[in-house]
Amino acid sequence: MASDEAELQQHQKLEKLYISTRAAKHLQRDIVRGVEGHIVTGSKQVEIGTKLSEDSKKYSSENTCTSGGTLSKVALSFSSARAQMEKEHDCYLRTLGTQVTEPLRAMVVGSALEDARHLAQRYDRVRQEVEAQAIEVARCHARVRETNNSSDITLKLEAAEMKLNELKSNMVTLGKEATSAMAAVEHQQQRLTLQRLIAMVEAERSYHQHVLQILDQLEQEMLSARQQTEVFPNPARDTRSNPAPAYNEGENLSASKPYDGSFDGTEYFLGEVIQPYQAESDVELTLALGDYVVVRKVTNHGWAEGECKGEAGWFPFEFVERRDRVLASKVAEVF
Repeated sequence: MASDEAELQQHQKLEKLYISTRAAKHLQRDIVRGVEGHIVTGSKQVEIGTKLSEDSKKYSSENTCTSGGTLSKVALSFSSARAQMEKEHDCYLRTLGTQVTEPLRAMVVGSALEDARHLAQRYDRVRQEVEAQAIEVARCHARVRETNNSSDITLKLEAAEMKLNELKSNMVTLGKEATSAMAAVEHQQQRLTLQRLIAMVEAERSYHQHVLQILDQLEQEMLSARQQTEVFPNPARDTRSNPAPAYNEGENLSASKPYDGSFDGTEYFLGEVIQPYQAESDVELTLALGDYVVVRKVTNHGWAEGECKGEAGWFPFEFVERRDRVLASKVAEVF
């Protein structure tokens, strides 16, 4: 009875191991499929992000803006940061392939589980043979009683009992081997799957940390560029809020005191254009970066009136810096 109870426990343990290893194999297969889909989708995102980086770099190199190069500089910074992020993304996807999907796939299609299952199946077949032989032994016992210990029937009973003992011995041996093999596979499945899940989380965490560092630096560069544009505001915005003063009726652009080539420090001075400005009305003056202007009048609303390259008009005073020492050739360009 004790041996039968031990055999029953071993049989139940094998059934549990079979269910456990089958479920773990399905989990490994699902992880492989899910991560492979993630890699395919991520590769497409890398492709799109790389194209965005190239487009931003192209805009920066062309620099078509007439009122400053802030956006071009920001676009170049964005392009560089985006390229770095996509490089990190691609590296992360490659890590998923080599450290997650490949090891798990190798175990899913490997022979360890199948070999252990074959042992378990052999054990089940021998167990069924033991059950059938036990029935045969019981029949022989009944016939011996019916025939008053017939010698022929007694010999058959002894042979049947010997065969039953051999089958039981084989069953016990196969049961131990199958249980050991299935338990080893279960342990390997649990250990490997856990390791690969940890590797996947660590790879994704590292990827996001690197991307966050890139984004932090990019944000600082963008905010710095925006602060510079606030120091030198957009001319179109200024002209809408504080339009250029209008000349009085009968007054023309040459009505101011003519410049005689000298500076007395009170009425006229030379200024260098530090930010280009596009005139939006007939009374405004278009300025290019690096031009020199004779500043003749400054209002309290931030506008200045002056002359540049033979043209006179109003312009935002913040776009010009005073210069006390200027080459004679630059002075000649003003007129």
